[in-house]
Amino acid sequence: MKKWIWIVVIFPLFANAAYQRNQARPVNKVVFGAVQTVRYISDKTVEQTKTSHSGWETLLGAAIGGVIGHQFGSGHGNDLATVVGTAAGAGVGYTQSADPIYRQQDKLVELLIKTHDDKLIDVIQDVDPNMLFGSGDSVRILYFDEGVRVDKEM
Repeated sequence: MKKWIWIVVIFPLFANAAYQRNQARPVNKVVFGAVQTVRYISDKTVEQTKTSHSGWETLLGAAIGGVIGHQFGSGHGNDLATVVGTAAGAGVGYTQSADPIYRQQDKLVELLIKTHDDKLIDVIQDVDPNMLFGSGDSVRILYFDEGVRVDKEM
């Protein structure tokens, strides 16, 4: 019967308390294994808050653009400048009322690791963009006084 061990560690998000890879730290224990599954935990943030096209933004943009365009040219040139200003203002107004844009940013990664002695260890840690994990990667689990960290085996 396989022995199952579940360790879940979430490191503090404070910069001073987080483990920095460029710092020398005493390690209590090192365990080697292979990644079984990887799950990136994301945080979706909204970059634009307007959610629908009501039409008022487009109409207002067209009116303002038409007024500004009417200030230029004379005769047919004035008519053309008014039409171009109206179209440009409507386009800007429509763009300002666009649907929300979501940006996804990975904050945490959950790693299920099978050690060389057939134990399963689950670790949740902050994402390091310079060290992304995939299934089958050889890793080492570093045990510190403050918690656990997983690094790729070099």
